[in-house]
Amino acid sequence: NTKPGDVVMVESSRGFHLVQVADVMVDVRKMAQTKRRRRSLQGNGEVSMLQQLWNKGRQQQDDNDTTTTKATTDLTYVMETMGCQMNQADSERMEGQLQSLGIVPLLEEEENDDDDTTKSKKKKKKKRKKEPNVVILNTCSIRDHAEQKVYSHLGPHAKRKRNGEDVTIVVAGCVAQQEGQQLLQKFPEIDLVMGPQYANRLSDLLEDVVIGGNQVLATDVTHIMEDVTKPRRTSTTCAWVNVIYGCNDRCTYCIVPTTRGVEQSRPVESIVEEVKELIQDGYKEVTLLGQNIDAYGRDMVPKRKFSDLIRTIGSLDGLKRLRFVTSHPRYMSMGVIDAVAETPTACHAFHIPFQSGSNAILQEMGRGHDRDKYLQIVNRIRDTIPEASITADVIVGFPGETEEDFQDTLDLMNTVVFDSVNTAAYSPRPHTPAASYADQVEAPVKKERLARINALNLKHASERRARLLGTTVEVLVEERNMKSRNADEESVMGRTTQGYLVYCPGDIDELRGSLIDVKITNCETYHLSGVRVDDDDDVEEDS
Repeated sequence: NTKPGDVVMVESSRGFHLVQVADVMVDVRKMAQTKRRRRSLQGNGEVSMLQQLWNKGRQQQDDNDTTTTKATTDLTYVMETMGCQMNQADSERMEGQLQSLGIVPLLEEEENDDDDTTKSKKKKKKKRKKEPNVVILNTCSIRDHAEQKVYSHLGPHAKRKRNGEDVTIVVAGCVAQQEGQQLLQKFPEIDLVMGPQYANRLSDLLEDVVIGGNQVLATDVTHIMEDVTKPRRTSTTCAWVNVIYGCNDRCTYCIVPTTRGVEQSRPVESIVEEVKELIQDGYKEVTLLGQNIDAYGRDMVPKRKFSDLIRTIGSLDGLKRLRFVTSHPRYMSMGVIDAVAETPTACHAFHIPFQSGSNAILQEMGRGHDRDKYLQIVNRIRDTIPEASITADVIVGFPGETEEDFQDTLDLMNTVVFDSVNTAAYSPRPHTPAASYADQVEAPVKKERLARINALNLKHASERRARLLGTTVEVLVEERNMKSRNADEESVMGRTTQGYLVYCPGDIDELRGSLIDVKITNCETYHLSGVRVDDDDDVEEDS
């Protein structure tokens, strides 16, 4: 049961020693189930390009050649990511492994739609130059019909394989963990099915596919080892960093504990090392990720506190901003709020799902907190950091929810006035207790309640952002504004400490990664726009 980060006492001939566990080595290939294919070659009878790559890599190892392994023709991949930030971070890690093998992303080219003769109004459509050699679907099972969505995505790739094309198909993520063997039965063209806990071991599992000619199923519970390859980050300014995997809670509607496993915190030293490397690479903002981030360290020996981690990471030289998601009202301590207030780099933004404003429904959900506990947290944030943003998640139409219960939810929203709420109608998920509850709410009722709560959410989001009209805010510039309607003016996109999206004129090549002051001249429901107030000043230089 020893885990990375634990401190244990070990006895030797010289006495007793305190030893900190840095990592736990796991042979994932032995844990995975393999099934020999009847035919290990492609339909045309030739050795696959992926196998050529592996063979060349082995030859380089035998010759002590340390150059990057590449096939005679560039092998390409496509990563399709569904779902939450955890999945996005997992995809970045899988892409890093593929690129370390010499497999490159299949880029899309833009083509103008010639049907429109007006140059400024020409629509651009993306078209792939060719089909990828490796396809990875990183799946999410949080919503209803998630499995059908995956099946529809698989169809065209499976057809290519049936036609004898050289393609390796991987299904990863939560649907892979949930469906497991059934995926291989429904789509025998799939080469690898792997749960989220194997995201940083994709290359090991692919070796069994390529060299052994096997179908591989990797969904057994395992310790998550530290990465040996760098993720392929989708941004050069902001980065995701996992700090805790899994969840030990058993909310009656949620499939996450089934698909992502039990909680496993990463050692503080590993997190610090990763963030330091990101800072050295020029990253300005880091978001700490966890399905239940407030539980960080409670599975360690000795236990750690998430509030201490905020202070540790937030004090690293060169880091401009620190964010974290997702908090759970049951475990969130007031110490976390204090740590954010006392750490200059910590962003004033809290994402705390409440799911329902009714105590009766919260109890049926197994949330482990009530309405009053949630409001205590909100009041502490408002008192300590008045300008902080608070966002949340909510479910309407949970089994047994009455109109009175729903009114309690609306009342809670009116009491808090959230900056934004992710809303969803309840959908039964496999292997969850609530899916079998007898008092399911009818679909038309759920739809009507969702419409009402969405309207209130939009009203509150607009009110919260309207407060900033005419004020000057600090914005971390992230990317070019791709939604700009003015083709003659360059525009950039960034965020405030509260996480509000801000657009303003500027050159992205000059401003990317810079903190700039922007005077807000327009407020929309989910974004702000304005002008720089320091146009005549030099852009902040990287430290």
